[in-house]
Amino acid sequence: MSKKVLIVSASPRKNSNSEALALAFAEGAKAAGHEVDFVSLRGKTVNFCRGCFVCQEKQRCVIRDDADEICQKALTADVLVFATPIYYYEMSGQLKTLLDRLNPLFPSDYAFTDVYLLTAAAEDEDYVPQRAVSGVEGWIECFGRARLAGTVFLGGVTEAGEGSRHPEKLQAAYALGQNLA
Repeated sequence: MSKKVLIVSASPRKNSNSEALALAFAEGAKAAGHEVDFVSLRGKTVNFCRGCFVCQEKQRCVIRDDADEICQKALTADVLVFATPIYYYEMSGQLKTLLDRLNPLFPSDYAFTDVYLLTAAAEDEDYVPQRAVSGVEGWIECFGRARLAGTVFLGGVTEAGEGSRHPEKLQAAYALGQNLA
């Protein structure tokens, strides 16, 4: 059965390594017949959450910026995919800010059940993405029907485009997209 997949790339860099993973995931999902919506936060306006909690009543944020539109897309997506560079052993600020702004989803009848996280970093030790994974898992904990369905970490890349030298990681992201349950 075809699924609606929303992929959010949270890197501020063009041709980033985390976005290369996201594009590979997208290609795998498309090859399997899924509907893919790809959103890059680069160039988007995503303001900080004000903590007013109006969204809990209205199921929509009072701030009208690009996060509002992304939130509406996330509401109807069956699968959410977040791609982020690792900065100081954590997800990018862009992704954290967006996750905060997805608060209107909490009381809603959201569709997503599977969430994936794709990360890239200059360091290549296995522990490098742990805090980013933990942060996304904390967000997922708030959504009882959702689970972290898979991750791919591409380490040892600094310059934009270096991910192409690691086809096994791009293939792993492609396979995750292709094998959505």
